[in-house]
Amino acid sequence: MLRTHTDVLVVGGGIIGLAVAWRTAQRGLSVAVLDPDPGHGAAQVAAGMLAPVTELQYGEEPLLRLGMASNARYADFAAELEQASGLPTGYRACGTLAVALDSDDRTELQELYAFHQRLGLTSRWLTGREARRLEPMLAPSVRGGLQVEDDHQVDGRRVGAALLEACRRAGVELVRARAGRLTVEQDRATGAVAEDGRQLTADQVVVAAGSHSHLLPGLPEGVLPPVRPVKGQVLRLRIPPVYAPFLSRNIRAVVRGCHIYLVPRADGELVVGATMEELGHDTTVTAGGVYELLRDAHELIPGITELPLVETSAGLRPGSPDNAPLLGPTGLDGLVAATGHFRNGVLLAPVTGDLVAEYLAAGRLPELGVPFLPTRFTRSAAQEALR
Repeated sequence: MLRTHTDVLVVGGGIIGLAVAWRTAQRGLSVAVLDPDPGHGAAQVAAGMLAPVTELQYGEEPLLRLGMASNARYADFAAELEQASGLPTGYRACGTLAVALDSDDRTELQELYAFHQRLGLTSRWLTGREARRLEPMLAPSVRGGLQVEDDHQVDGRRVGAALLEACRRAGVELVRARAGRLTVEQDRATGAVAEDGRQLTADQVVVAAGSHSHLLPGLPEGVLPPVRPVKGQVLRLRIPPVYAPFLSRNIRAVVRGCHIYLVPRADGELVVGATMEELGHDTTVTAGGVYELLRDAHELIPGITELPLVETSAGLRPGSPDNAPLLGPTGLDGLVAATGHFRNGVLLAPVTGDLVAEYLAAGRLPELGVPFLPTRFTRSAAQEALR
């Protein structure tokens, strides 16, 4: 049986796992990544919006701080990653415009704007006319808008490919196999056995397997809370040169109670998403999902029906019980979590890589990551917080 030992084993090679592996290798530790198809995962479907402000929901202030810290690092992260890999990331500082299509949406958006003001966030309220002046393709029915210049975008697929190459160049060992089971000895995680029989041992193990994280065979019950899959269907369209510029920034809206976004790439791709479906691990693209996205996008941007539809896809967001990530040490010695990022995986990749690498190298989780410890769901952690 083949046996490999490293300082750190990362189970899961999506954008989060690779970010952790790359940053950890940069700290001088030996790292292996166990994944049958590293560089893929949920980020292959994600639109890549870096939108901590317009993604904000009530009660998510700690997540806002984490997202804003990651967003503030993204320009440097992207530049460093492009230099380390020789590949583009699609980083684009473009801003986001959230719009309202009727009076109810306008009221909701104004409440969000007031919430931004209470938190000291930078956003600007626009009338419908001002919003259409910024983006002439918007429907005449747009009643108002919220402009956030600090929300940006990357291409999740490009970031995944760049991280994979950066890991290779940094000496990360890529084990292209599925994890068969976690190995635990004397109440400590010691590695994993791949389905092909390879035995991988490590001083520390990072679980970064998305919505499959808590399902890893051999993981003791209760060490990780459930990480549920939330399906999202996404469309990709092509903007022919004759229609350019079609949109100049990310567009978000709520149409008939359903959230929708449009992300225009510099290369002419337009990403439209995304449905929110609690259907287990199903990734089937459905006629209903495609119809709903096109219907709502057409109501928002009538000219979108003139664009070629080039791809439909579906992915699984990994949602924790409170929809915030699980970062840092778990209740099992030697086992570290980097999962549960839900709709913010691409956004939080830089800060997750930094925080988890710091813990792996120095044994200390920075203060920014403490609210997201996996142990926050255990009774003992709750009791400790009340002391």
